[in-house]
Parts: sequence; C-alpha cells; structure tokens
Amino acid sequence: MSGPGPLPVRLDPPVDPARDHVLGEPGADLTLVEYGSYACPHCHVAHEVVAELRDRLGDRLRYVFRQRPIRAEAARPAAELAEAAGLDGERFWHAHDLLMRRGPSFAAGELDAIARELGLPPRERGAGPWEGAAARVREDVESARRSGVHLTPTFFINGRRYEGPWDAAALSEALLGSLGHRLHAATLDFARWAPSTGLLLVVATAIAVAIANSSAGAAFTAAWQAPLGLSLGGRGFALPLVQWVNDGLLTLFFLVVGLEIKRELTVGRLASWRAAALPMAAAIGGMVAPAALYLLVIPAGPLAGGWGTTISTDTAFAVAILVLLGDRVPVDLRVFLTAAVIVDDLVAIAVVALFYSGAISLPWLLAAAAVTALLAGLNRAAISAAPPYVALGALLWACLHAAGLHPTLAGVILAVVTPTRPPPDLRALTGQAQAVLEAELRRAREGVLRHGPSEPALRALDAIHDRIESPASKLLRTLDPWASYAVLPVFALANAGVAWVPGALDGRGRLVAAIVLGLVAGKPLGMFLAARLAVRAGLAVKPAAYAWRQLAGAGALAGIGFTMSLFIAGQAFPDPADFRAAKIAIFAASLLAGVLGALVLWPRRSPAAEAEALPAPEGSEVDAAGT
Repeated sequence: MSGPGPLPVRLDPPVDPARDHVLGEPGADLTLVEYGSYACPHCHVAHEVVAELRDRLGDRLRYVFRQRPIRAEAARPAAELAEAAGLDGERFWHAHDLLMRRGPSFAAGELDAIARELGLPPRERGAGPWEGAAARVREDVESARRSGVHLTPTFFINGRRYEGPWDAAALSEALLGSLGHRLHAATLDFARWAPSTGLLLVVATAIAVAIANSSAGAAFTAAWQAPLGLSLGGRGFALPLVQWVNDGLLTLFFLVVGLEIKRELTVGRLASWRAAALPMAAAIGGMVAPAALYLLVIPAGPLAGGWGTTISTDTAFAVAILVLLGDRVPVDLRVFLTAAVIVDDLVAIAVVALFYSGAISLPWLLAAAAVTALLAGLNRAAISAAPPYVALGALLWACLHAAGLHPTLAGVILAVVTPTRPPPDLRALTGQAQAVLEAELRRAREGVLRHGPSEPALRALDAIHDRIESPASKLLRTLDPWASYAVLPVFALANAGVAWVPGALDGRGRLVAAIVLGLVAGKPLGMFLAARLAVRAGLAVKPAAYAWRQLAGAGALAGIGFTMSLFIAGQAFPDPADFRAAKIAIFAASLLAGVLGALVLWPRRSPAAEAEALPAPEGSEVDAAGT
C-alpha cells in the first residue's frame, strides 16, 4: 500500500553520558529519555510521573532530559538557563527542578531571578555559559527533529520512541518490557519497515511453492478447493475456499486500493494536473505497450484474453526494492512510481469489471444498482456510522456475485461512497477537549465517590476524536494493515502454489513468452516512451531530481506484476494447465523485472548531475529534459 512515510522511531543520537544530562546510575539497564519544555504544562505533569517512576525502579532507571522548547515566550530562555547551569558548575538538575516547580508560566523577570539564585552571570553579557547553552539547545532541537519528535513531552525507552499513554503504570510496564509491550513494539517496527509487505509476500509465496512441490501438494491444493458456505432449510450458498479468498478477502484489498485512489485524487499526488500528468501518462503507456506486445505474440484464440495479466504492478514488491536501494533513488522518483501505480490500479480494477466477469444477469445487476444508490444516499445524508455501510456493502457483494460481475467491485464502490469531510477546526476541537478535561480534573480533586471520567465526558471526547478524522481516512488507516499483512499473504498462499511437473510448459511457450515480454519489456518501454512524449508535447514536466535513466529503471520495476497479475490470470485461464504456465511466467517475469530495475537504478548520478538536480529557485521553471 502507498502512503506517506512514517516518522523515525529511534533516538538520534543515542544517549551519550559525556554530553547528555543523566540522572541515575550511568550503567542502569533501563533508560528513559524525555524531550520536553519548561513552558509546557504537560511536561510538568510528566515531571511528577518521572519522579514516581524513579521511586519505583530505583537504580535500575537512568533518566535523560533533552530540550525541545515550545512556541512560548519563555520556553527557549528557560531551556538556555538550564543548559547554562549545566555548563557552569554542573548544576543542570538543580536548575531543572527549580524550573519545573515554578513553571510553566514565568512572570516577568522570574527567569533572571532563578539565574541569580543559581549564581549564573547576567544573560545580557551573552558570553560564558550562555553562549554554549544556546548551542546546546539548538543541538537538542535538531536531535528532536531527527528522532521524529513533534510534541512535548515525548519519551524514548531504551532508544525507541514510546507511543503509549504516559501514566506511571503504563510507562513502568513498557520500561520493564512486558511480553505484550515487546510484541507491540516489534510489530510496529516491522510494519514501519517499508519492504515488510514485500517480504511477507515472498515468504507466503515460498511456502506455497514449497508445499505444492512436496508430498503434501495434492492435499494442499484440495484444501483450497474445499467448499465453504451456509445452508438453511435445504438451501445454501457455498464457494471453494480459494474463491472466498479471491472474491471475498480480496474485496477488502480493493476497498483499500479504492480509498487510496480517492485520497490521491482529492488531496494527494494526483490532486493537481501538474503533479499528475507525468505519472498518468507513464501509467497509460505502461499498460498499453504490455497488452499490445502480448496480443502481438498471441493475437487470437482462447489464450488471447490473458493480456490483462501484463498491465498491473505489484506495489509492495516495487516499493520494497526502491526502499532497499536507499539514497540511490530520489524521493521524487518514489513519488512518481507510486502515483503511476495508483493510476495502474484504477485501470486494472476497470479491466477486471469489463473483461473478466461472467454472463450478466440483468435483475441482479439492477439490484446491485439499487444498493449502490442506497449507499450513495447514505453518503449524501452525511451518515458516517459504519453499520449501515457494512450491511449494504455485504448485500452489494452478493448482488454483484449473482449478477455475474466480479464481486470485488463492491470494495471499490464502498470506497467511492465512504464519506469524506473538510479538514476539522483543530483550534476549536482542542479548546473543547481541554474544557472537558479541565472540568473532569476539577471533579477529580473532590475525590468523593468517583472512580474515573464521567460518561458524558467520555462521550464528548469520543465525538471530538471522531470529528478529527474523516470516515474515509479512518477506514483506510484501519484496514490498510489488514490488507497488507493478512489479505495479500493469504492470497499468495492460495494462488502462488505452482507444482513443477515434467512438460508443464509444453505447448504453452507462446503464453510464457507473451507474459514475460509484456511485463519485462512492455512495462518499461511503454512508461518511458509515454512519459517522454508527454514532456515533449508540453503536457507534463519531469522533475530534475531524477534522470531519464532512473525513470526507465522505475518502469522496469513496474514490470513486477505478481498479485494483480496472478488474480487476473486466475480469471483469464480457467484451464488449470494454462493457469500453471501463466503463474510460472508471472514469477519469472517479476523476478527478471526486479533484477533489471535494480541494475538500472544502482549506479549513482554524477556529482555534476546531482548539482543540476538541486531545487530551482522559487518561481523558476523546472528543467523539462532532465539529465
């Protein structure tokens, strides 16, 4: 799945006792780092939490405080005061405690009074510890940026950013490394690693191929063909397990793809014509050329319908290789390929609907249209509750299946009708949340017959949380991990298992050649030529950040078909022998395309070309030709 990159999660730089302010035993096995501000009221609450943790954990815990002044008048002067105290006689923790006890609001002249109490020279002189203190604060602020800190307080536990609640019980559990916390942290780390989806697909594919070629291969294949369904009163509905995966689970994948396309068309990379023109042109060329080459090899006959296997790109594998290539691939090129793949996905969905559906039943098609109209009505009525969409979505899936259309289209339709909203007024919502919480804190101080937040307060906070994110964005954020880490690996297990038998490709050489030629040659050729023509015609502009060679390398990576290619092959080749040959061809083509793309992208650009690729001054034209 595509999307903006995650924030860093590792502390940068690591704790250095020679530079950092460390409270506790230097060799303690638990390290808690806080980025905070003396003018931040939340940091003053966290100060009490840290004190409780030090009481609980004793010598096992060392605590480090780094500066990240908030945008308040006294924030940076207070931070510099603490650092100056640390440089002038190592009195940082004395100053830290004074500032935490007297803040977060500081009266005029109060910071100067604290400085005199600590015996610091007047700030106006700007020399001595004050000069070094300002530099130390700047270093901490830059460290916070590199470490992905965007609010105060932010904690790091043993070098990893902590993302849970920071009450003493939760922080203590995280510090002590409970099994649940370790599993949660490891899962988040894996999910944030960009190639993780591609790695899971490789593992699932390897397992499927290994089992298919083992003594358990026949049983494995038969298990996926076992019927599964419901029966009631002599009537029932059942499908083979593999079809539930391909028609049912993959609907979730299509829903996520549809939501991503919707996001990119509204607020993302395809929201403006200038940003979208080049990847759109390349995507169209990258679909027309492979299909044309396939039909050139197989112009007619029962296998001619397999041209759809060559038009799609597997995002997970392509992006994984780009990430593994590191800084050899400019960020702009990743954006280009991701945007092109989004267009690719949109057309692939349309191709499935138009060319790989069965005989159409008009009554069921009308029923599906009626359900779609009801879903659109819910959207127009600004109904955002999930249950009616889920119920009507399931009904739409059944109607499309009965109509002869591919039922995964229900996912795309649901994505289109899922409500979006204008951005929220964060100031108003923050003010409302603060009013609710302050009222609860006042009631909590009474301490009589109270065991937690009141139900009205919880309902108000739930309403504020729901308004912060639109239903479409929330649904995408919720379902994306399931599609990437559950649906796609299960799909690979169900479809990628191919048993190599003697003569598996006999009589099917043209089919293999058509698929391999389409993906390995047609994709890069079509994307490169279409992009070049669009630039020469003045319809698009190529960023100077990447060269035409690198664009061609991205086009080669787009030849990794895999997921959608396997899916379309399953629809296009009902004969198991043809499907087996197509799978072998898709595997071979995807491997060749990945290797070819990596080889083309591996050489770094020359220093002169890199200099020319620097961003142009504001308002100047971007080099249309590139290097």
